[in-house]
Amino acid sequence: MSDATEIERKFLVATCPALDGVTSETVRQGYVTGPDDSIEVRLRQKGRGYFLTVKSGGTVQRAEHETAITAEQFETLWPATAGSRIEKTRYTSALPDGLIFELDIFRGALAPLMLVEVEFSTLDAASAFTPPDWFGTDVTADKRFKNRALARIPCRRGRAVRRASIP
Repeated sequence: MSDATEIERKFLVATCPALDGVTSETVRQGYVTGPDDSIEVRLRQKGRGYFLTVKSGGTVQRAEHETAITAEQFETLWPATAGSRIEKTRYTSALPDGLIFELDIFRGALAPLMLVEVEFSTLDAASAFTPPDWFGTDVTADKRFKNRALARIPCRRGRAVRRASIP
């Protein structure tokens, strides 16, 4: 189980960088809690790993408690996330300054949305961060771009919801 304080900033992607040779994994995650709840309870399948995560509210800094679970436990709990799920491909690599970025390219109703996150060791480092040119608008404090809010955007008549229609 990991108990940590997460310090991160999240951005829209202005221009997708070249991803040749960048590590990627398929991510499937669902939320037991809603976007207005004070905590977030998430189930995640990332590659071959399965996790249950509880996060506190907040924007740049929040508590995060994550524990690995079995595939069987995941599949038992997965139905509780119906109507609150996302799928994405996550690309992970380093920026020139050595910080790690996680670029998420969403699938399904959220395509072609792309978000990129960078985690920091301190709030000062997060504040001092100057994003590269391919990063777009900082949406760290915008609740519409929290994954648990995005997970509730419905697919309309089998067609993808357009980026402009994100509430």
